[in-house]
Amino acid sequence: MRIGVIGAGAIGGTIAAQLDRVGHLVEVTARGDHLAAIRADGLRLDGGWGTHTARVAAAERLQTRPELAFVCTKAQDAESAIRENADLLDGITVVIVQNGLAGLRLATELLPGSNCVGALALYAASYLSPGTVSVTTVNNTYLGAGDGEPPQAAVDAAHILDAAMPSFAVDNFTGCQWTKLMVNQVNAMPAITGLSAQETLGSRTLRPIITASLQEAVRVGIARGVRFGSIQGLDDRILRFVASSPRWVAQLVPLVMRRRMGATPNPGSTLQSIRRGQPSEIDYLNGAVVAEARANGGDAPVNAALTGLVHEVEATGAFIAPAEVARRVQTVL
Repeated sequence: MRIGVIGAGAIGGTIAAQLDRVGHLVEVTARGDHLAAIRADGLRLDGGWGTHTARVAAAERLQTRPELAFVCTKAQDAESAIRENADLLDGITVVIVQNGLAGLRLATELLPGSNCVGALALYAASYLSPGTVSVTTVNNTYLGAGDGEPPQAAVDAAHILDAAMPSFAVDNFTGCQWTKLMVNQVNAMPAITGLSAQETLGSRTLRPIITASLQEAVRVGIARGVRFGSIQGLDDRILRFVASSPRWVAQLVPLVMRRRMGATPNPGSTLQSIRRGQPSEIDYLNGAVVAEARANGGDAPVNAALTGLVHEVEATGAFIAPAEVARRVQTVL
């Protein structure tokens, strides 16, 4: 099958390499040094799913019409990427693999003639050097759309992707998006401190702050009428327990999340963007919690504080020590 992958970074690069490995004809989009490296030496994958070099076609935009496409750009780049490739995406199934809550809705508006479905990548991968992507934690990918049963397009796309990496079509995809947003609460602190996700979750200074942001985010979801989906060991029951528990008890969930990440340091996607000198997705992660709270007439001060600290690091290039983070956030805890 001819498959296009728009945005061959950590997540998209993994999908492209795995699909190439099982025999699909894959074309990817990339830019700059990453594009040059892929054209010269192929797209190299290593880590949890083994080693493979995918000799894929690569350009800044798709050159041929695929039969199936994956959009794997950062959330803030999705609109321009879809518009640039819209002529080749019209009428096919397009899978939106993105963090946050808005990606699938945006794609559906921009591609009214396509079957747009969403995907949540629960594996962790890093893109820190041109042409190479490393899988640091293996896990599933979930596909679907809306609150009910998955559409046939999601079922078919999941079947194709599952031959390359564990993938499933799920009910209540909207609820699963919210649960993934809760999982992504681990992204801000590595970006602020320069530490791995495991180090921040293991820190007695930082873990209470991450727990507070998680509790706040869950409460915002509950206020918005969300029924959280079941992914990566989290579900509606567990997240409601987190929201209602004392903070010292709720910290058990971040500790479990840390253990499930394994031993390979996971920088998180937000820190990876900062290390590459690129804008991060923080406004679509913790910032999305703030926006949803405001839409419901409330606020989310912990998530707002973490969003602001990430933007500070983006602007200054200087990470903030854990003790200073605790001091700066203390007033909103």
